[in-house]
Amino acid sequence: MSDLVTGLVLAGGRGSRMGGLDKGLERFKGEPMAFRAVLRLMPQVRETVINANRNLGAYENFGVEVVMDTIEGYQGPLAGFLAGLAVVSTPYLQAVPCDVPNFPADLVSRLLQAAEAADAPLAMPVTVEADGRRQVHPVFLLMRADVHDSLIHYVTKGGRKIDEWTKTLNALEVEFPDSQAFFNVNTIEELKELEGRGSAG
Repeated sequence: MSDLVTGLVLAGGRGSRMGGLDKGLERFKGEPMAFRAVLRLMPQVRETVINANRNLGAYENFGVEVVMDTIEGYQGPLAGFLAGLAVVSTPYLQAVPCDVPNFPADLVSRLLQAAEAADAPLAMPVTVEADGRRQVHPVFLLMRADVHDSLIHYVTKGGRKIDEWTKTLNALEVEFPDSQAFFNVNTIEELKELEGRGSAG
């Protein structure tokens, strides 16, 4: 566990590719996906919060603080990052999406170690796919708390793309060995497929 990091589970989206369902409350192996994300993140960080914009009572039942977007209109992960950065009390914030049930148990430690060694304000995982292509996973962003003003400036000017913003701060890419650990669920069919794989617990 790192006392330097607050965990942020992103569950504030529209769920448009799931027909408008609240993706974080869809069940994976009997648990709401966002709750599973909380449980996987908790041992890695000092405290955990959830970013959600609807069904707040259901998320509050998970026993952690729930923070809503501070900008209107379901503006995506950057809005979630801002919501987390507004309440963070540690030097770093680690974001994870609610729809990746098997993200690495050493996510935070690997990103934090690399970020501190390089004095980088942002760090994110990258995996090498079977075809040799490097795949960056920017929603799993480790952020130093002091990037808040930079992100406010970017969003205020109309920016909405994670990779566009992270490039302005030369985000560090940290290689992880297992690309399947970052498989994200966008549809009910993908949810069932992942459940059927006998994935890591």
